[in-house]
Amino acid sequence: MKVAITGASGFVGSHLQKHFQENVHIHRDDTKEQILEKLEGVDTVINLAGAPIIKRWNEEYKKVLINSRVETTKTLVSAINESDVNYFISTSAIGAYPDDGVYDESYKEYADDFLGSLTKVWEESALECSKPTAITRFGIVIGKEGGALKQMLTPFKLGVAGIVGDGTTIMSWIDIDDLVAAYKHLCEKKLVGTFNLTTPKPVRNYEYTKALGAILHRPTLLPLPEFVLKIIYGEAATVLTGSKEIHPRALLESGFEFKYPTIQSSLQHQLSSL
Repeated sequence: MKVAITGASGFVGSHLQKHFQENVHIHRDDTKEQILEKLEGVDTVINLAGAPIIKRWNEEYKKVLINSRVETTKTLVSAINESDVNYFISTSAIGAYPDDGVYDESYKEYADDFLGSLTKVWEESALECSKPTAITRFGIVIGKEGGALKQMLTPFKLGVAGIVGDGTTIMSWIDIDDLVAAYKHLCEKKLVGTFNLTTPKPVRNYEYTKALGAILHRPTLLPLPEFVLKIIYGEAATVLTGSKEIHPRALLESGFEFKYPTIQSSLQHQLSSL
C-alpha cells in the first residue's frame, strides 16, 4: 500500500514512515497541482501537518496554528477529491474536549476555548473529503525520540523535576508504537469516523511523574508550579496543565488491542535501553 504523508518529518511522521515504507511526502507549501502529482498511485493519505502547539501563543502565532492546519488540510482535501486515493486519515487532538470531564467519541461538542475552536474547523475541513475518512485525535504521545517525554528526560535525569501543579491533572496518552499500530489498524480496515488515540488507562500527573522517576532511578521532589508554565507559555500553558480524561471507545470497539496500555509498561518499553 502506497501512502502519502503530510508532516512526515515530525516525531509521529518519522515513525509512520518506518512502517509505511512505500510513502511520499507532501509539504505544507505544496500547491494543489503539486499534491495531485504526488498522489499518483497513492492508496491512503495521512495528514499530520501543523505548526508546533507548545509555543507561546499571540494573535499572530494563533493564525500560524490555524493556517498550518486548516488551510493546509483544505488544499490537501481538494486534491484528494480529484484523485484516485481510496482513504484519508486526518489528525486532530483531544484538545477538542473540555477540561475536567470524562469523554469518548460519543461526545459531539467542542471545548469552548481556542483549542476547541481550532480542532472544530480543522476537523470540518477534513470532513469535506469525498473519500472514506477517519479523524484521529491524539493524546500525549509517549516516545523517547520526541514529544513531551523527550523534553522531560534531561530534567528528570538531573533530579530537578517533579509534578506539575498539585499533580492531580489527568493525562490521556498513548505509546508511539501503539499509535503506529492504530494507524495500521485503521488503514487495513478502512475505518471511518472519529477515533481517540489514547490508551484506556489515563493517569494523573502524579502517577506519571512517579513512574518516570522510578524507571530513571531519580528523585521527583521539585514540583513545577502552574504559574511558571503560564509565564513561559502564556495561554498555551493550558496544553500542559489541562486535565482531560479521554477514552478510546471507538478504537476498542473496532477490535484494536493495546500493547502498552499502562504508563508503567510504556515508559519501561521506551526507556529500557537508557
